[in-house]
Amino acid sequence: MDKTSRHPLRKADKDRTSAKEVPITPQTQAPAYKLAFSDDEFLLRDELRPVRLQLELLKPQMMLDEYGIESTIVLFGGARIPEPAKKSEARTKTLADLSRFYDEAREFSRLMTLKSMETGGHENVVVTGGGPGVMEAGNRGAIDAGGASIGLNIVLPFEQAPNEYVTPELCFNFHYFAIRKMHFLMRARAICVFPGGFGTMDETFEALTLIQTGRMQRVPFLLFGREFWEKIINWDALAEAGTISAEDLSLFRFVETAQDAMELIEQWGDTETRDSIPGR
Repeated sequence: MDKTSRHPLRKADKDRTSAKEVPITPQTQAPAYKLAFSDDEFLLRDELRPVRLQLELLKPQMMLDEYGIESTIVLFGGARIPEPAKKSEARTKTLADLSRFYDEAREFSRLMTLKSMETGGHENVVVTGGGPGVMEAGNRGAIDAGGASIGLNIVLPFEQAPNEYVTPELCFNFHYFAIRKMHFLMRARAICVFPGGFGTMDETFEALTLIQTGRMQRVPFLLFGREFWEKIINWDALAEAGTISAEDLSLFRFVETAQDAMELIEQWGDTETRDSIPGR
């Protein structure tokens, strides 16, 4: 059976073309005459928000499926962390000191991409937020390995342009934070979080909450840089206060290097090994 017989109805793209090839009259120039799916002003109405949400979910989903992406390794981290060669330009000494994590993110992505390519490059593909800093390092590491990586950008007043290392066919742009977060986690087989700011914290705690509440399966959840994280967040105080369970502190691990992270992820497949890995 050929494609024509499987899809006997006239295709929408043909009608979109035909709709433009009409006499110019008051009727054909009126907004009401535009085909709904070709009418930008209509699609941007408040009442169409549910449709826009669905479109943002579907477009990346379909394109990732078509590319053959089966699973991902998520990299979260600060957009303001510079590569070591540019750490003199950092706005604070702390950011300059954190520049080492640019190299760790880049090396981790390189190692993970090499491992992914051993099985065809469809599993454990690195995905970042597509921007600068740690995100750039993640996409850059995939390029170093000769592989592909994903960038999930979002429209912001600043830091919104995709970095040059994202695979163009896998570079997406979002309006809705919620849908972007879904795409980060829908295929995730590990989550690696580097030092960052509000956005990184938001992504970290949302993912931890989904795992804690059983809405997402447990995966390796690695926080790079124990000193940073324990200075920023008093994890033990949360447990001591009873606002989380002591067992929740085992949902994540601290690591310092790309090699540490690779070893923990490789050990994760064995349940007994996973449960025996020291949490903190």
